[in-house]
Parts: sequence; structure tokens; C-alpha cells
Amino acid sequence: MALHDFKSQRLFVEHDLAKNSGFEATREQANYLLNVLRMNDRDGILIFNGRDGEWLANIEVKGRKKCNLLPSKQTREQPEASKLVYCFAPLKQARLDYMIQKAVEMGAGILQPVMTQYTQVKNINEKRIIFNAIEAVEQCGILTLPDIKPAIQITNLMQDLGDDTHLVFCDEAEHAANPLPALKEQKPSKIAILVGPEGGFSQAERIALENYSNVTKLGLGPRILRADTAAVAGLAIIQAHLGDWYL
Repeated sequence: MALHDFKSQRLFVEHDLAKNSGFEATREQANYLLNVLRMNDRDGILIFNGRDGEWLANIEVKGRKKCNLLPSKQTREQPEASKLVYCFAPLKQARLDYMIQKAVEMGAGILQPVMTQYTQVKNINEKRIIFNAIEAVEQCGILTLPDIKPAIQITNLMQDLGDDTHLVFCDEAEHAANPLPALKEQKPSKIAILVGPEGGFSQAERIALENYSNVTKLGLGPRILRADTAAVAGLAIIQAHLGDWYL
């Protein structure tokens, strides 16, 4: 295969990227490239590190499970990171995996775990969140990894977000509310979206959030959605009305 040919797959790497500055792929990456994708010496693949843009790299095979990656040409410059904040109550692992992947695919640039009264999962596996975020970024063409924040209590959320952030609060109690008029008057700004736990928000939490001036309460329809489904629905509404091109 010629040097200018390359696979459509993209690979996240930790190394700094610069022309002809090669490095050894990790054992897992080498196995994926050589034995899963069945790539050969001098084949090309797109790589990125979240800092230096996207690069076409050529593979130098050093063994059955060993290879080097040699960046040859930058294909895209590093863009500005998304400012969209996705605030979520941690879920059980399989649903959390799905939710993280979809939130990243839908454009969330900051992931903020939020502990609520009815949150069932108290311990967060940050490495697993990072793993799922990387998979999503590789899949959908994003060049910047989301910023994963430490978990906070919901009582501290508005203070942590700051006065320059408008919070869109997805409330399952608002079954009949049409979300479109609620966002019609909202000017593009730094936006955060909050989706609660499987048990929903407590009444005290709802009242506390409603008392803030920079909060919009949003219904997601007449059906009770799973938290991971609500994440996709809420983010789709936000992107449709206050999307990436504004943030």
C-alpha cells in the first residue's frame, strides 16, 4: 500500500505529534492495528492526541505484536474544545458506558458527575469513563477529549458552573411541556444540561434548581425515559437550538 493510502479508522495516542517524530505503539494498539485491522508495513492510519490536531501516520511493523507510528502529515488542526457541559447522575455500569459514549458523540465537551438524593451509584470508575470517551471520540471524528470533572453534590452544582453558564434542567415531572418554546428565547451562551438518576430528582432538588434565574426547566415528552435515553434526547434538543456552531 502506498504511503498516501490510509484506513478510515482513527486512533487516540498519548504521544506528542509532529512530522517524522515516530514512537512505539502500545501493545494493545499494535495488536489492534496488526491483528484486528490486519494492517501492514507502511500502511497509514489517522491518529490524534487531543492537543496537536489529527495526523496521518505510517505504520512500521516491528513484529507480530509490535509496531511504530510515524506521523507524516497533519490532516486537521486542533479545534477549540466544546464548551457544552453534560451534568449527570452516575448510573450502573452498562448504562453509564452507553450514556458517556452518546454524550460525547452528541458534542459534550465537559462531563460533570452530580450526586443527587436518589443516585444509586456512589463510586465512579474514572478510568472506564475515559475509556468510553476515547472510544466515542475515535468513532465520531472529534479531536478533543472531553474534560472529566470530579463528582460534586447537586447542592453545589450552580456555584460550580458559575454565573456565566445557563443550566438546562431536564425534569421528568414536566411530561407535557414542549421544550421548543422553553429554549426559543435563550440566547447562545455557555450551556450545561442536567439529567438526573434513574429514580428522578427529589422535590427539594427541583425547588432549589427552579429558584435560580439562569435555569431553564425542560420536559422531554409524555413518556418516562431511562436516564441514558434522556441524555440523548436532551442533548439533541440543545444541539438543535443552541448547537455547536453557537457555543
